[in-house]
Order: sequence, then structure tokens, then C-alpha cells
Amino acid sequence: MPQVPESRRVGRVAVSKLRLLLEDHGHIVQEIDGANDHGEDLHITFVQDGQRTNDSIAVQVKGGTSHRTRRGHRVMVGDHADNWRNSTVPVLCVVHDPEPDSLFWANATRQLRRAMAQRKPLKSIVISRDSVLNAATVDGFVKQARRYVALEREGLGRWADMAGVEFGERDIVKPFENEAFEPMVFWQRRGEPFATLLHHDLDWEPEKITPDMLGFGVAPDHLPPEIRPTATRLLQNVPTIGNVILDMAEAMWLAACFDSTAWYRRSETV
Repeated sequence: MPQVPESRRVGRVAVSKLRLLLEDHGHIVQEIDGANDHGEDLHITFVQDGQRTNDSIAVQVKGGTSHRTRRGHRVMVGDHADNWRNSTVPVLCVVHDPEPDSLFWANATRQLRRAMAQRKPLKSIVISRDSVLNAATVDGFVKQARRYVALEREGLGRWADMAGVEFGERDIVKPFENEAFEPMVFWQRRGEPFATLLHHDLDWEPEKITPDMLGFGVAPDHLPPEIRPTATRLLQNVPTIGNVILDMAEAMWLAACFDSTAWYRRSETV
């Protein structure tokens, strides 16, 4: 008689565990037929107060002890990198470890985008042993996933992922793209005396900025006095924010961002 591979049994157990957990909490789980499985096993639509929401994710599910690492678990990316990074719905990875019979999860889309921003190839999705998915944590998992979907819908998710940051629901986030199609983001939290710049040319590393740092052809104040005249001549008609050189459109956009959010920097945090 034909023998059923052990890997298939382990994989089916993992899918069943996740499906049962989510369906027990009222969410809609659609399994993708194996013949059409190109890196995702489940499509999940979240339900709130008995009503179907507009928020959906895709999930790659793995099972067994072979995915363990010293710090948790991992899922090999293989040839799914482009699809998981640019999917129209976020892709998460879930691993079922039979010992101790637990599910663990990570956001594959986010990790792949961050790796791209850092110009690093990502061979596997890293899953922390602290990211347990069970009856006690499923509501938090759903909240995080739905917030992530909301940012994607607003066109902000990619930039948060690239920079490895979390935009709060009350944060003011203004994206911009220059004539070379290079993106940058102005990010203002309520009550903070500074904003944060996320910039393609800075490899998306967050940079704290204030209005007084924006210059239009004048050397930054922090430069030594003896080189300021030379620096000012070199920077004539070249706008900057701190040590970052801008084009005029970027500088005007930043000036408008600072002006329109001045009240938010003065506002008390609540």
C-alpha cells in the first residue's frame, strides 16, 4: 500500500491546530487547496462582534521539530520572498511545535521588507519563542494583525516595515515621493518636541528632526566655526535637514509638514 509521508501528517496537524484555534474564536478560516498552495496554506478573515470585517491575512503553516532554533523557530523563505514581501494581503508564518504542543508566529511580510531596506538577503523568517499563539494570546494576535492590515490599507505599512518602527493610531504620518521616485516619511507623535524622518537615502534608519534643523543653503549650526563659511558656500541653494541633503521639493514638503504639525508637538500626550 502507498505510504503517507510523515511530513504530510505533521503539516496537517499544524494546519488543524491553527484552524481550530481561530475558528473557536469566531474567525473565518479558508484552507487553500494543496494543488494551489504556492506558499500560503490558509486565508483568514477576522470577525468582530459576530460581524465579518474587511481585514484578511494569509498564513504559511509549518509543523514539526525541524523548524526549531536555539532562540525559537524559523521558516525557510525559499522562492517565496517576492510574493510574501509584496502580497496584496500580509503573509504570516506559523509553526506548530509538537513538544510542547504550541503554535508560534511571525510577520513574514514585515521581516522581508525590513531585510530589503537593510540590503540583506533573508533566507528564513525568524519566529521568537515568546510569540506564542494560544487561547490566552489570540485576541492580542488578532489586534496586531488587524492593525497591520489597517496600515497596509492606508499605504503606510510598507514604510513602517522598512524602518522597523510601529506607527501609533494617533500618530501623524505623511509620506512623500520625490521626482526620482524615492520615498520618505515625516512621522510626528503627539507631544514630542521633534518629528522623525524615514528616508530612502538613510536606509530607513529613523532620524529625529526639528524645524530649526531645516536649512535652505546654510551650513548646519553644529559645524565648527572655522569651516562654516566654506560649508555655507558649498551648500548655497542646497537645502538640508541636519546632515541630510535635500532637493528643493523635499525641503518645501518638510517645511509644510513642520508647519501643519506644530500644534501636535505642543499638544499634551493623552
